[in-house]
Amino acid sequence: MIVLNVTYKCKENMREAFLEAIWSEGIDVASRAEAGNIKYDYYIPTENDNEVFLLEKWQDAKAVKVHSEQAHFKRLGEHKATYVEDTVIERYEI
Repeated sequence: MIVLNVTYKCKENMREAFLEAIWSEGIDVASRAEAGNIKYDYYIPTENDNEVFLLEKWQDAKAVKVHSEQAHFKRLGEHKATYVEDTVIERYEI
């Protein structure tokens, strides 16, 4: 299993707009529906107003690769360019 801990550091006061863009386009729903997805959930840290945390769990590296080729993944990248100033990804193989 591949676990990704993704921390998005949003531009000042852009967190809600970033989340709304993700949810309104169903990027989260489409990611959860992919073959090999085990978990894909966004969390809002209480101690930082500009961060979003995403926990992803995938069956294997192939599922992660296929995920990165999807249209909704590319759309997320476009939203990141608008709303996010930095992304930190921690990857674990379990």
